[in-house]
Amino acid sequence: MWRMRGPLGAVIGRYPSSDGNTQMGGIIRHNRKCRDIVFLVIFIAFWVAMIVNSSFGFNQGNPLRLTYGLDYKGNVCGDKNAKPGLRQLELRYWPNPNQVYQSGLKGSEFKLANARSICLLDCPYASEDQLNWVCDYPEGDIHLSMDEWIDRNYDYYEFLTPEMRNSSLQLQGPCYPVIFPSVNVYWSCQYIARSSNISLRHWQQMGGVNINEDIIIDKTIHRSINSRSSVLKRYMADIGKAWPVLIVCGGFLPLFLSVIWLLMIRHFVAAMPWVTVALFNVLIVSVTMFYYLKAGWIGNNAISPIIGEHDQYVHIFGREIHHIRAVAVLMTFIMIVAVLTSIAIVRRILMATSVLKVAAKVIGEVQALIIFPIIPYTILAIFYMFWFSAALHLFSSGQVVQNDCNTNCCAYDLVSKRVNCDRCCGYSIHYTPHIGVAILFHLFGCYWATQFFIACSSTVIAGSVASYYWARGETSPEIPFLPVFSSMKRFMRYSLGSVALGSLIVSFVESIRFMLESIRRKLKVSSTTPHSYIGKAAFHSSRFCFRCIEWTIKSVNRNAYIMIAITGKSFCKASAIATELIINNILRIGRVNVIGDVILFLGKLCVSLSSALFAFLMLDTHRYRSAHNKISSPVFPVVVCWGLGYVVATLFFAVVEMSIDTIILSFCQDSEEHQGTAQYAPPLLIETLNDQNEMQRLTQGPH
Repeated sequence: MWRMRGPLGAVIGRYPSSDGNTQMGGIIRHNRKCRDIVFLVIFIAFWVAMIVNSSFGFNQGNPLRLTYGLDYKGNVCGDKNAKPGLRQLELRYWPNPNQVYQSGLKGSEFKLANARSICLLDCPYASEDQLNWVCDYPEGDIHLSMDEWIDRNYDYYEFLTPEMRNSSLQLQGPCYPVIFPSVNVYWSCQYIARSSNISLRHWQQMGGVNINEDIIIDKTIHRSINSRSSVLKRYMADIGKAWPVLIVCGGFLPLFLSVIWLLMIRHFVAAMPWVTVALFNVLIVSVTMFYYLKAGWIGNNAISPIIGEHDQYVHIFGREIHHIRAVAVLMTFIMIVAVLTSIAIVRRILMATSVLKVAAKVIGEVQALIIFPIIPYTILAIFYMFWFSAALHLFSSGQVVQNDCNTNCCAYDLVSKRVNCDRCCGYSIHYTPHIGVAILFHLFGCYWATQFFIACSSTVIAGSVASYYWARGETSPEIPFLPVFSSMKRFMRYSLGSVALGSLIVSFVESIRFMLESIRRKLKVSSTTPHSYIGKAAFHSSRFCFRCIEWTIKSVNRNAYIMIAITGKSFCKASAIATELIINNILRIGRVNVIGDVILFLGKLCVSLSSALFAFLMLDTHRYRSAHNKISSPVFPVVVCWGLGYVVATLFFAVVEMSIDTIILSFCQDSEEHQGTAQYAPPLLIETLNDQNEMQRLTQGPH
């Protein structure tokens, strides 16, 4: 089998030479040079492309489009820069019920997007003793300000000329009768197909055209509000509205919890595995119960698409409630599996405790190790703030264009003082294919950047711990006062390209898996999945194999980062060294380290689940349940907080994770170089592995 050139001890530490004297070669100070420069250049070019891509979003996007609709002038409701200014006029209302009815007819060429719509402060209501009107924005001969128009409940019918009144009775504006009650459903006034008898009688007495009374007018608007694109836009808008929740529950809270966890590992290592397992079970049950609560299966606190006060007998359901119920079912399954798994590993927790003692000792001995992750945490925090802002603008980018409806949509124009039938179609946002490509690139960029910064942090930690190991765990003049920053200096000078390559490989594999999963779901929806037993077996086994490949690459990468920190080799050579060590010592590393990794994984989940739980609590306050800050569903903000919490926990838990892996890899290499007797193993490792049988198995390896 291929062997490395020369022992690591002779390169990175103090070692006995042939004459018996000790050579002071310096801790990890050998001839290094910049590695994988090409991939560093690619990574820099990627950042330039990310900035250009984001600038397109900032230039073309308007996050208000994710929440609010367009009016008959092509303005976004609630936009203070629109003409006229629509500040606080956030609700979209369709004043012509016949157009809504026509757009809902089966086979009709007239679409709801072409029906006349206007932005209001609140949904109009039908009066019990007279006919109310909703009129177009005041302009032309209507000498009212927008504030006066709002104060008059959008009604200036009394100021209309006979020609305008006749046009209004033909449902061509500028004023339209309020015949049907409506309710605010996600900032759109959805008709309730129950006309006001008094208003309808007044309308008929005035000689107005026939108004169709049918449940179609209710279903048409509801179908538009519940379309897949509308739901996706609302989910993205929820992220923007819940930014304080993301900062608190996705940033500060996991930072605090991760530091507390590391301090407890340092001082209460024997109890931490038990505490972690118990806390994990409590948290996953609590988060699942919150999903049950919002799904309406527990209590009366289910999410509702209706905003503000409304008739208690009006019940409207959206896609969001179905989504949150699906997530609740999924969480139930995960909860059951997780609880059973945690029970199964209880008997092996003692082994995890012995492994964690190694990391606890290292954390105490290597100065500044516990606070180092704050540096990559700060960089990632700045990056995420920029990325989320750019993402909201990219998702809302597009060009507002007037539709070409080719149908009769005549409406009175207050400026030209006549009924206009030429350019009366509605407006919509036109999305070009390159916007989809820009969004996919933005998503890939986020994953690559996250993997890169996590890899940078892991490599620096590995270099610090390796310095400690190859100095026999002693306070040596060869160990810098702050080995973390010495390791960071070496890394930034020589190994940025190698880490860029490793993180790119993980991101690329994950992207391919995501695309294959998307294709699988589309095939499942279109019922084109294999029906034969062999076909199904191949279909599912391919998914399993891809998962295994992904896990293997991540595992090899982690160990490659350790060898990069120790040897300064390129990514490919470091991967080869790490792979050889893993293959030669697979039973040693696996037996000692697997349970420790499980406990660390549960610890990360504890931090991320705590973030999700507190996000639920913050989103359940009045601020996010009413008015313009109301979120459509807590699913997306909670999932994002969970993901951010997991990333932050990964940064900080890497201190323990990389300490264990670096010590174990160094121990195995040390043993191989010295015929089964590790010469550089510090006392902390010998004390932890004081079981002679375990020690013999570690040093001799598998037969």
